Amino acid sequence: MTPTIRNVTVLGTGVLGSQIAFQTALHGFTVTAYDIDDEALDGARDRLEKLAATYAEEVPLAADGKAEETRNAITLSSDLADAVKDADLIIEAVPEVLDIKRETYQKLAEVAPDETIFATNSSTLLPSDIKDSTGRPGQFLALHFANRIWDFNTAEVMGTPDTDPDVFEAVVQFAKDIGMVPIELHKEKAGYVLNSLLVPFLDAAAELAAGGYADPEAVDTTWRIATGAPLGPFQIFDIIGLTTPYNIFWHGGPEKQKLAEWLKTEYIDKGKMGVASGEGFYTYSE
Repeated sequence: MTPTIRNVTVLGTGVLGSQIAFQTALHGFTVTAYDIDDEALDGARDRLEKLAATYAEEVPLAADGKAEETRNAITLSSDLADAVKDADLIIEAVPEVLDIKRETYQKLAEVAPDETIFATNSSTLLPSDIKDSTGRPGQFLALHFANRIWDFNTAEVMGTPDTDPDVFEAVVQFAKDIGMVPIELHKEKAGYVLNSLLVPFLDAAAELAAGGYADPEAVDTTWRIATGAPLGPFQIFDIIGLTTPYNIFWHGGPEKQKLAEWLKTEYIDKGKMGVASGEGFYTYSE
């Protein structure tokens, strides 16, 4: 029997975690957003406030006060056991570091209801690398969203050989129910579909800039003019936020670690984190 999903908990209230929570609540699901402490939740409140303004302006479903109603409907919690006690589905959006994800699932396994489905929003890690930490490999899979979830509305669904087919189908249906286009992967692939295409593209751009071959603006201009694309790679970096690319580069071997160090030294250490911080490779106004 295909499980029913109505109550959803999102773990991690960063850029994408906040978006997942907002998009899910907008479509009528009961949503709790969890983060590790009150300081993190203060950041979540600010992000949800800004999301409400963005949704009201850009998403027809969120017009006429629905965006504010959605923001107010999301419960914020720094108590893990309380945050997940009623969850049918938990979507994990913690930092892209394998040890952090494994530790998170080990804690979840102790407090979540036995029937709860676990889904990782990991952008590059295989769910099989994490499944043994979940205590329920049959109820675990990947559900990967793109940034600006309301606009770039794909949801990649990828299980492991242990994932129950009914669980897979339930998560595909959930993705449809929150306005996503589910992209079903038939077997595991690091990077899924989107990042299998996007990461090498961003790697190449970073190598050009970090190596001193061309400035980020020149790289972006070349790509936009030559391909007709609306955004260049460094504009995409800024939308993603620089923390996730940094983590991916750092775990990609010695050559990629040089790119991670460049990102950290030239941008992250200077508070230039991308659109969310107001400055990355470019400067952004409110």
